[in-house]
Amino acid sequence: MARIEQKVRDLVSKDAEMETVIRTVLDRAEDGEVKWVDVRDDLSSGQWGRLIETGVLVDGDAGFELADAEATRDALEDGAAETGTATTTTASSSTDDEDESSWSMWDKGAALVSVGLFAGYSWAPMRNLIGNLMDVFLDPLNTALPFYAVVMVLAVVTGLYSTLLQANLMDTEKMGEYQEKMQEIQEKRKEAKERGDDEALDRIQEEQMEAMGDQMGMFKEQFRPMVWIMFLTIPVFLWMYWKVGIGDPDAGQFGTMVLPFRGTVAWKEQVLGPVQVWIVWYFLCSMGFTQIIRKGLNIDISPTGT
Repeated sequence: MARIEQKVRDLVSKDAEMETVIRTVLDRAEDGEVKWVDVRDDLSSGQWGRLIETGVLVDGDAGFELADAEATRDALEDGAAETGTATTTTASSSTDDEDESSWSMWDKGAALVSVGLFAGYSWAPMRNLIGNLMDVFLDPLNTALPFYAVVMVLAVVTGLYSTLLQANLMDTEKMGEYQEKMQEIQEKRKEAKERGDDEALDRIQEEQMEAMGDQMGMFKEQFRPMVWIMFLTIPVFLWMYWKVGIGDPDAGQFGTMVLPFRGTVAWKEQVLGPVQVWIVWYFLCSMGFTQIIRKGLNIDISPTGT
């Protein structure tokens, strides 16, 4: 199993003595099984516990057995051939992972512009500039359709590119690996507590601290598409904000809307606390159409394990 090979390589890369420990277990295993009493003179209880925690050793009929002896042996042979470059390879892999999760210059630029666009909600000159600019493209649509239909069209468009951006910019496989690693750490911690293995708990605590970098990487993977979604959506949202009466002198002349339990309401009327009708209508349309788009395109952005 490829996972066992990787676990053996990880053990050896973190502690060179584990290669000798694993070879000892391989040599002492009779009919595929080995007991603690057979190897306690050659390895510590902590090393024995690490083999159990990582799943290299699993419960057998009379003791423990190697989850996959052949894969374990192959991993050791591969490791022996790469002993001279193990440290360099590990450092390189770490750098590659960091590079893969790092943002490009374009990502950072989009984030900076998105933050600047937020000023349009409170600064009238920017709001009017964006509103008038977007109106060049959206006013023909607003003229042809009632405003509620315009909002629906915009919700479909924003939902479509949001889904495509998330599908193409978010590495769900890498995020799945991060989550799987954290879950394994939690399981190992629980097992170590049940055994009362303080040495293993200390080691797992260190492993959790190292995994904090992985959590940051997962956050960056999740937030990267959001930067581009905000970059494209804020101008659209600002146009609607401007159109309902914040900056457009002709605002309020495109009708009202009928809501369940409320009847006829104006677009700027508050329906959920301070939240106005047009905001509620946009988000309801956006959430609904986004789910339809994801189902229709068969796009799943949830983390996937390897």
